[in-house]
Amino acid sequence: MTDKKELELYLHIPFCIRKCNYCDFLSMPADEGVYIQYADMLLEELKEKASVCREYQAITVFLGGGTPSLLPEGQISRILGGVQEYFSLSPNAEVTIECNPGTLDRQKLSAYQKSGVNRLSIGLQSAINQELGLLGRIHTFQQFEENFALARDIGFQNINIDLISGLPRQTLRDWEYTLEKVMDLEPEHISAYSLIVEPGTPFYETYGEDEQRREQGGHPQYLPEEETERDMYQRTKALLEEKGYRRYEISNYARQGRECRHNIGYWRRTPYLGFGLGSASLLEETRFSNPSSLKEYLEGNYTRLGPVLHKGPSAKGTGAASEREWQERQTEGEGYWKLSREQQMEEFMFLGLRMAEGVSKVGFQAAFGINMEGAYGKPLQEFQKQGLLAQQGDAVFLTEEGIAVSNYVLGGFLL
Repeated sequence: MTDKKELELYLHIPFCIRKCNYCDFLSMPADEGVYIQYADMLLEELKEKASVCREYQAITVFLGGGTPSLLPEGQISRILGGVQEYFSLSPNAEVTIECNPGTLDRQKLSAYQKSGVNRLSIGLQSAINQELGLLGRIHTFQQFEENFALARDIGFQNINIDLISGLPRQTLRDWEYTLEKVMDLEPEHISAYSLIVEPGTPFYETYGEDEQRREQGGHPQYLPEEETERDMYQRTKALLEEKGYRRYEISNYARQGRECRHNIGYWRRTPYLGFGLGSASLLEETRFSNPSSLKEYLEGNYTRLGPVLHKGPSAKGTGAASEREWQERQTEGEGYWKLSREQQMEEFMFLGLRMAEGVSKVGFQAAFGINMEGAYGKPLQEFQKQGLLAQQGDAVFLTEEGIAVSNYVLGGFLL
């Protein structure tokens, strides 16, 4: 047992061989010299931040990207060694690394395991090579199968596979084929996301007008109709449940006990620290993030924790940050945002409602000193009347109809 507070760690590795056509994440190609500089700076940031939050114990570690598996295994081992050296790490911590097929081999996977990684998240996206080409992925389905078999052979017993539905010209049968091929491999966890055509991506240049047409109730030329997308979601849930996977969040399915603890912590607002380029954090009800410029980050410009934890010099050099100074930082763009009570309540609702089990009325009362009906009586009533929300005992949760329009429902809890 420990009396330390729980903390999650996210480490962003922004490098890719090339950016996929649908991707709007902070990622870029780079050479091995930059990989080493970046790992050096991550270690510096880990050491600095760990030094001022000794009262916390890390319960999850997540290396995301980008493509973390693109880095040489020695750099990943260095980074995870730094986590273990500088932070108090729970003995049963979940340690995940995101991997892309085409960047893995036996040597890398063995090094991950020796460094404490106990969960892999593999970005497959589709079992159809034509769809992978459309997405701009660097691998084939056959390469993925080889990587998955290799991971099993090395001993990884907790593997997630990422998939994307709603692709241009994708039919319901195409999507069922991908699900069936993945289920045959029996991974512990499947993340099944619906494609979002994001501005600034190659997909947006090609399909942006199609997306807008669909959002306005029209008929898209290349993207699946809304009705087809709903059918894809329903088939996902039905097929996966038949094989023993439970939907525990809007887009995530797992075998019993294999839910992603890191992501659950995010939806439940467990404090977390982000490290690396553009990474976000939530600590002491303060949100803050690192710069998104690689040059700035490699020069050591990352957010410090002293002001957040009231342990070190403030931005003005006079001690702990005052409420007025928090306001100044927000307007000056320093990357810190102290959440108001209302904002904390909003996050409790719109993050927690993503979970299949929903939000706890007792938990809300304990956190904010007001009952949920007192704060959100009108949207709770309206959404239940429309059949989009339901209550059972202490829990308030999205219905199947509510999940289909989840953005609409979740937006109703912004005060």
